[in-house]
Amino acid sequence: MEITIGCIVEGHGEVEAVPLLIRRLASEIDPSVSVRIPAPIRIPKTKLVKEGELEKAVELMARKVAPAGAVLVLVDGDDDCPATLAPALLTRARNARRDLPLAVVLAKREYETWFLAAASSLRGRRGLRADLVTPAQPEAIRGAKEWLSARMTGDSSYVETLDQPALTQTFDLEQARQTDSFDKCWREIERLVRALRADDKGVSPS
Repeated sequence: MEITIGCIVEGHGEVEAVPLLIRRLASEIDPSVSVRIPAPIRIPKTKLVKEGELEKAVELMARKVAPAGAVLVLVDGDDDCPATLAPALLTRARNARRDLPLAVVLAKREYETWFLAAASSLRGRRGLRADLVTPAQPEAIRGAKEWLSARMTGDSSYVETLDQPALTQTFDLEQARQTDSFDKCWREIERLVRALRADDKGVSPS
């Protein structure tokens, strides 16, 4: 069956990477599901957190996925606490559109932190060293992009618009799930997939 999930993202790399991530996770959650993903809405986090801006983005994306789709908001946490900011953003999103399944996920520090958590699965990929080792506490590292650049061979450096989608296709999802924020991402996408499947069957999602 086909379901529709729209996404609101922060960076240029996420415009391509997040749909890839959604499809990979949806395939893990339910291989029978295919996901239609409209063109993501990109909005900087500094703008997104302002009153009214998230609401506008959610309303716009809701129109793209209506009448039976869902909306995922995924942004970098940076120095904000995901456990505090994400629920606040989710409340605002739900106030904008209560008729659709919604999820808000903050990557602790950066989206690329999830690559660090699965670094050993990325050995030799995109110019990364063949002896790459996963750091002990990836979510404690500031500057995940710089961390990746420092571990690339030759004159290579991490380029978000090229490397983020490519690494999203290959990083080990189970390894990344060792981080709290990626585990949250997995669970939220699973919730959306199951809600949309339940709705398609004409029953209320639990």
